Amino acid sequence: MSKIIFDISMSLDGFIAGPNVSLEFPMGEGGMQLHDWLFDKKTDIDTEVIKALIETSGAVIVGGRTYNLGIDSGWGGRSPFQVPAFVLTRHVPEKLIEGFTFITNGIESAITQAKAAAGDKNIWIMGGATIAQQYIKAGIPDEIHIHLIPVLLGSGTRLFDHPMSKQVELEKIRLIESPAATHCQFRVIK
Repeated sequence: MSKIIFDISMSLDGFIAGPNVSLEFPMGEGGMQLHDWLFDKKTDIDTEVIKALIETSGAVIVGGRTYNLGIDSGWGGRSPFQVPAFVLTRHVPEKLIEGFTFITNGIESAITQAKAAAGDKNIWIMGGATIAQQYIKAGIPDEIHIHLIPVLLGSGTRLFDHPMSKQVELEKIRLIESPAATHCQFRVIK
């Protein structure tokens, strides 16, 4: 059975990006450390974690800011995802990259289109914080995966900056440790 999984890296003090996000610093100042587990500090454990997510996903949903930052910092003219990628945004940007579909009519529409594209595979929702909060408040994700990074950024973009309107109960389903990250996986109790 397919699942909807929200997956993101976060500092120990709750930030998913450092301060002063810009084209020069797409993850904010110091924010790239949040992805060292995928690159510079990756271990076999980390490789298995991301491989499992990628192999079980049939579609990915990203936010407009994530898409826009990727234009100038590494998309290389095409989607880096091997599955259909949907960008949840208010406005379709002028600069388009192959492999992305733009959704301007809300989170439910993005899920509907991603489900159709994913078939029996999972839907992977990634950053940013606004997207996460919208989906979690709507009770849509089946699982939340947080890659907890051993760094205190001190400021930046918090994952849970806005309080939820109601409590969301989670059940820990898996905890995987590596030197670069603690991979926390939770099932959302619905």
